[in-house]
Amino acid sequence: MATVVDVLRHGALEGGVRYRGGVEARLTPEGRAAMDAVWERLRDEVEVIVSSPLSRCLAPARDWAKASGKPLVVEPDCRELAYGEWEGCTHEEIEARFPGMLAAWRRDPSALTIPGAETWAGFAGRVAGAWRRLLEAHEGRHVLLVAHSGTLRALLAMALEAPAASARRLDVPYACWSRLSHADGNSVLIWHNRRPDG
Repeated sequence: MATVVDVLRHGALEGGVRYRGGVEARLTPEGRAAMDAVWERLRDEVEVIVSSPLSRCLAPARDWAKASGKPLVVEPDCRELAYGEWEGCTHEEIEARFPGMLAAWRRDPSALTIPGAETWAGFAGRVAGAWRRLLEAHEGRHVLLVAHSGTLRALLAMALEAPAASARRLDVPYACWSRLSHADGNSVLIWHNRRPDG
């Protein structure tokens, strides 16, 4: 029997778009509503919820688990990439301090390391470890993983056996909802960036 994993990125955050990594930030009301809309579609199917420890993922996951009685597992290795000196910065602030580096990193995050940050290889490795543990612990079940854009990018690149540069070619907006299926050692992307009303 296949393991089905729905992956949900957190919704929009207060303070606008920034490279937050491990920086905590509150969901906007609209961001939380977008996540809740996906949960409403999934709550009768999902058997277990797995979440990043960061509150923008964990707070809604904890509320859904409590309301539904579904088990909740906190997976530290599904947290966002640690952005080092980019933590908390906007695109404009990064460009002002590190001219050209953001564009180069977006072309291929494995080709350079942000000052003081986690390497893409290290990040992808820990996400891969989290994925293996999830599949082993919940084989044949339907799982909801609540995480971050970087986590989702790394996971999809790995599942598709695609190079690291391809991770930045994926559109991963707030509350992005994707589905993977895993069976016989192979992961398949069923859909990407589905809307709950679609």
